[in-house]
Amino acid sequence: MNKTESIVGLKDIIDRYDVFILDQWGVMHNGEEGYTAAIKCVETLYKVNKKLIIISNSSKRKHSTAVRLSDFGYRKIYFLEIMTSGEMIWQSLVNLNYDFTKKLQKNCFHIYDKSKEDGKKYLEGLEQFNFVANIEEADFILGCTPQFNTTTIDYIPLLTKAIKNKLPFVCANPDFVSIENNFGKPIICMGTIAELYKNMGGEVFILGKPSCEIYEESTKKISNIDKSKILAVGDSIHHDIVGANNFGIDSLLLTS
Repeated sequence: MNKTESIVGLKDIIDRYDVFILDQWGVMHNGEEGYTAAIKCVETLYKVNKKLIIISNSSKRKHSTAVRLSDFGYRKIYFLEIMTSGEMIWQSLVNLNYDFTKKLQKNCFHIYDKSKEDGKKYLEGLEQFNFVANIEEADFILGCTPQFNTTTIDYIPLLTKAIKNKLPFVCANPDFVSIENNFGKPIICMGTIAELYKNMGGEVFILGKPSCEIYEESTKKISNIDKSKILAVGDSIHHDIVGANNFGIDSLLLTS
């Protein structure tokens, strides 16, 4: 059984690790602004030559994430790598480098928040697919962001049609909930919709946390990797802690 301990802050264990894998939401910012204490912590880790990696389940591309982190007070030079679930999925659709994506056909039904421009920007470079407005015409689903103010049950009619047609579901954000722009109240993420689809008998494909693929991709720049010297920091047991366990590294759960 793995050892569990409580600490006051990273200063208690900083000497044990050379690499820190950090989550974004709830750890570094709240979607509106960066946490002052987290910014100072990242600056300190960088100054003492720790390698810092961002692994996020955001459906955004990695470049957009880097820009946003900069807006929140985090300099890009702090991070050895910034990787998102959205980037992993986008790359898999472009390169067709997974068995799942190799089987995908042309017509795609895209689920995204139509009030956000990044949903449309995500499709840049994916011109090999034909994005359809009717689920009946689709060969697969690409799920990025639920429409704002929708609930899980709102998607049941759509998913029922998808199940009938045996459509694969490619999920760009496996997170279940977020607090962004909702006055501290949780709103559903695409992972909730994908999990429902899976429970209905549908086929779901993810590359974000807790899958190992995003950890493997994010740590490629580290030579002679020693997993005993890597710590993952996050606020989700299902995604951050389980993901770290799957990859074989230590993890730190933030509870406040």
